[in-house]
Amino acid sequence: MPDTRYAIAAILVTAAVTWALRALPFAALAPLRASATVRYLGTRMPAGVMVILVVYCLRDLPLVQPRALAPSAALAVTIGVHLWRRNALLSILAGTAVHMVLVGTVFAR
Repeated sequence: MPDTRYAIAAILVTAAVTWALRALPFAALAPLRASATVRYLGTRMPAGVMVILVVYCLRDLPLVQPRALAPSAALAVTIGVHLWRRNALLSILAGTAVHMVLVGTVFAR
């Protein structure tokens, strides 16, 4: 069994490291708020990330097989609902629902 002083020292060191790791992002973020580069990336990155995710998810999808229709229809519904309502949550839920319904009923094996 470790010595009591050793256990207290280990707890204090662990607490200090945990506090420092949680405080570091806030301390580093303060000077970046005024940066023009960060503001530019903040406006451009969400769309870029979505494009990367779509390409990643659909990269292995064979476009000539019928099983490609469910993800393609879900993507079309997601884009359509988003253009119609401008609500990311609603468009994601609608696209997911269409995909699940098609995979569960029409394209079930």
